[in-house]
Order: sequence, then C-alpha cells, then structure tokens
Amino acid sequence: QVQLVESGGGSVQAGGSLGLSCAASGYTYSMVCMGWFRQAPGKEREGVAVIHIGAGTTYYSDSVKDRFTISLDNAKNTLYLQMNSLKPDDTAMYYCAADTTAQCRFPDYRFVPNKYTRWGQGTQVTVSS
Repeated sequence: QVQLVESGGGSVQAGGSLGLSCAASGYTYSMVCMGWFRQAPGKEREGVAVIHIGAGTTYYSDSVKDRFTISLDNAKNTLYLQMNSLKPDDTAMYYCAADTTAQCRFPDYRFVPNKYTRWGQGTQVTVSS
C-alpha cells in the first residue's frame, strides 16, 4: 500500500502564496500519477494539478493554471504544490492523491477523484480577502 501525508497549508491573504508537501511511503513504485485535489464546503472534490511520475508531464485545471505549480522530488518521494496569487475561491481542504492503476493515462480521467486509489488526510488552505 501507499501512504500519503500532507503538510503545509494555513491561512493567507488574497494575492499571497503558500506551499504544500505530500510525503509518500510504502509501495511507491506502484504510483503512476500523483495529484492535488481540493474540496470546499458544500462542493464536490475537484482536481487541480496532476503529474505523471514517469514522464514528468504536468496538468492543471483552468482555475489554477499559471498560478499553481506541481512538482515531484523522486529521491524524497515527495510531491509539492506551490500556490501563488491565491484567491478567496482557492479556500478548501487540499488532498494529495496517487493513481496506482494508470487511469491518469486517459485525459478524461486525469482529474476524476474516484480514479485515484490512495489519499492523504488533507490540509486546510484559507485565503481571506
């Protein structure tokens, strides 16, 4: 099994920056993609950034493109999300997730939460106006 533990997050004013980390352990060789998802109160969980581990290719949702950067340190098995120019609409619980069944190779599945098999516990990001 893969275990994921997020850290970082917190509170920031609009226009500010925050960084998230996700440490992976266990059967990390089984991961094909890793991603960051978020869920605001009363809303569905949505994917914001995904990275294909082997190719290093990154994908972003339209809502965060050009503001967020996903990266992976393979040596440390750690996933990162650098969030810049934060907006109040970015306020949510942020989750790290891993795809261990290669569903992310299909573009339509890349940001679909139920295609990811392992999840972290989440970390809160709050952006005030």
